[in-house]
Formats: sequence, structure tokens, C-alpha cells
Amino acid sequence: MDISLGGSTTSTPSHASFSGTNGVCLMRNAWKGEQHPSFIDFISAFLSANSFRLNFVPIAPDFIFNCGGLSVAFIFVTNWDCNNVASIFNRVQKLKTQFSRFYVVITLPTKEKIDSFTQSYFKFRMVIGKPTFVPVMDLEMGFEKMVKIAHSSGVYKQERIEEKLKAERKQLVQGMDLYLKVVTSIPGIDNHDANALSQAIGSVQAIAKASKEQILENTDLSTDKAEMVSRFLRDPKSYLRPKRSIDHKITMESIL
Repeated sequence: MDISLGGSTTSTPSHASFSGTNGVCLMRNAWKGEQHPSFIDFISAFLSANSFRLNFVPIAPDFIFNCGGLSVAFIFVTNWDCNNVASIFNRVQKLKTQFSRFYVVITLPTKEKIDSFTQSYFKFRMVIGKPTFVPVMDLEMGFEKMVKIAHSSGVYKQERIEEKLKAERKQLVQGMDLYLKVVTSIPGIDNHDANALSQAIGSVQAIAKASKEQILENTDLSTDKAEMVSRFLRDPKSYLRPKRSIDHKITMESIL
């Protein structure tokens, strides 16, 4: 069950460093009005120290964090009323359908409140992880956990984006290596010529369709080289001759 109190900290803010990250924290106006001014001051100072900008807006959840381009919504229950829990769970049920990343932070400083929450959790038939409930011992701990959840979610997204970009760059490099291997296999064509053809004409398919005149007009290749490129890529007998390796034959057949 996702309601463990493990990993708790003291009420003193850690001011953990979220270096290189600028985030936005949106706080619900109505929630702000229900809190003691000193707690709002704590929130403001903590966010400022961790490079988050704070805005007060009329939103449905109590908080929405945007970190690394990812939005995470929170309900923050700062006063668990054992005699009035229905309104909290009704609100949870409504908001969980509106946000893909949604958490409920609840301050439970006593055993009585922990027991009340546990009973209510099952009474209202909550599904584990939908949303995730985060019980905490005090207000400051609850807010720090929200910031850490939002930050880690943003970092995870950025890492996934970086992994995707690295994979794309790797594919581009491999594609260019294959391109150079194919084009420089044309007799008399070196890397400089291949790069010139790539920049001016484009892919191997485009080069194969280009006329000798087009190649001469758009590159610095000589007449003999332009004629060789045009003839070589248009004539299967040229690049499928037995003297060429089987690997090269497969490469040319797959590209053209």
C-alpha cells in the first residue's frame, strides 16, 4: 500500500539543491487563505531557495508544479479532520480523472489520525497508486516531499528526452557513415566529394536521380567525376559487379 511513513525528516527545511532547474509552483488561492501566514512564508522561502517561481491562482487542485516541462498536481491536506473525511475523498475522486500525475499529501501527526486515514482509505475504496497518497508527520515535511516529487518527475522526463536525442544522434551518425561508405565506393570519389554531394544534392537516392549537369552545377566535382557518379548509381551492372564484396552489394541494393 502506498501510504508508508518511511523516510520521514524533521520539520527543518533541507533546502536541497535542484541545480539547473527552474520550476513554477501554482498555489490555489483558497488553500492559501486556509493556512497560517508563517507556513506560506516558509513555502515562499523554500521555493525561492530551490529556483521555483510561486504564483497564486484559482486552480482546482491545491498545487500544480511544472518542472522540466512536466506538470504534477497535488492536494495538500494540512488538517485531517477525522469527522469530516468524505469531502476530501470526493475531491480526490474528482481530480484524479483530470490529471495524469496527481498526488495527495496528508499531514497525520498522531496515531489517531493515521488510523482514521487508513480506515477511510479502504472505506472509500481507493485504488492503490490511483492516486498516490503521501502521509507526512508535519507541514514542512509535506511541502518538501511535494517539491521533491515534482522535481524528480521533471528530471526523469528530461533524462528520457536526452536518451531519445542521443539515440537519434547515433542513428544520424550511423546513417552518415553508411552514406560515406556507399558514395566513396564509386571509383574516384573521396570523402570531400561525398560530403559535397550530400550538402548539394542530398541522399543516395537523390544523387542517383541527379543528372551529370545538376551535379556539375551544384558541386565542385569535375566533369569526369560527375559523369562517373551519374553512370555508376544509375547502372546496376556498375555497383553489382562480381568484383565488389557481398556486403557492399547488399548495402547498395538496400539503399537504391
